[in-house]
Amino acid sequence: MAENKRDYYEVLGVSKGASDDEIKKAYRQTAKKYHPDLNPGNKEAEAKFKEANEAYEVLSDKEKRARYDQYGHAGVDPNFGAGGFGGGAGGFDFDLGDLFGSFFGGGFGGGARQANPNAPRRGEDLQARVTVSFEEAAKGCRREVEVQKIETCPECGGSGAQKGTSTNTCPDCGGRGQVNVTQRTPFGVMSTSKTCPKCNGKGKVIEHPCQKCRGTGRIRHTVKVSVNVPAGIDDRQMFSVPGGGNSGINGGPAGDLKVAVYVRPHPFFERDGYNVWYDLKVSFTQAALGDKIQIPTLDGDVKFDLPAGTQPGEIFVMKGKGIQAVNGRGRGDQLVRVIVNIPKSLSENEKQLLMQLETSLKVKRGAPVGSNDKKSNIRDKFEKHRK
Repeated sequence: MAENKRDYYEVLGVSKGASDDEIKKAYRQTAKKYHPDLNPGNKEAEAKFKEANEAYEVLSDKEKRARYDQYGHAGVDPNFGAGGFGGGAGGFDFDLGDLFGSFFGGGFGGGARQANPNAPRRGEDLQARVTVSFEEAAKGCRREVEVQKIETCPECGGSGAQKGTSTNTCPDCGGRGQVNVTQRTPFGVMSTSKTCPKCNGKGKVIEHPCQKCRGTGRIRHTVKVSVNVPAGIDDRQMFSVPGGGNSGINGGPAGDLKVAVYVRPHPFFERDGYNVWYDLKVSFTQAALGDKIQIPTLDGDVKFDLPAGTQPGEIFVMKGKGIQAVNGRGRGDQLVRVIVNIPKSLSENEKQLLMQLETSLKVKRGAPVGSNDKKSNIRDKFEKHRK
């Protein structure tokens, strides 16, 4: 229940006026602290990880954050403002052709033609958004989105007439949808045509309207739509679900559902196109002597052979361990960047041992160690994978 939930700003440890970057940084720190991979079997950490995900999903969305700031947890409840809107204003479906026709009376002197109100028309597109994890965006997933959708009335099949009855030809316009109006003006008698007020240009009248849709032939209701989030999609990208929008009019095709994807940042992976960066933190001795280390990838943990003499900032490429291309062709790499942890506090004995090592290696104090060639190679590798 909402009253048992902690404040979302408190969950991430930020102030109410925090910027988007501050919220993103705080989420990454919190998610890393409680990530299930780093806390196996810890139910409390798992609960706090889910709590952080929920907080970030709301605070990273400007509209949801504004509702949360004003109404609290009730403002981001799925049933908040259940009346909704979408595909029209205030529950009405506007037709621009009818709107202009009402201004200009169907044309001047009968010279303009109006669109046939009974012609098939495509339904309106709808928009939705979904928030997914870094791994779900990389691998693809199936999610449900909730939309306010206009569909053909199941009671009358879209005719607008009560079941068992039918529509009749409009007696005023004879089914044409327009009536002629003759007016005497200073320039003489002029004839114009305008939309028939009795049938609103449809050429048909409904004597017994359907009770479910009130004669409109369409109904608006909230539906849950299952969508496939494509593998490899990036943050703020959009994909379409053909035919997932509002139903068409007069037998026209349905519109599309356009889904915007928001990707939660990962606690230790960073995306770069279809490549994935991972910072591998090792000790001074591991870098000097080499080691076999388990490191995470999108496919699970793998054994990585760290070669002896690895330099700080060196980059290793794990081919094909990155993100699947959206079009399904190829996959990026995982780039492992080595971070050497230098101890900040040493005992006197440890200092003496390091001094002996320095003497053994014939290191001259105040002189640079090594050449610039290695740094150049590291930089070249970095630039190559940034492109």
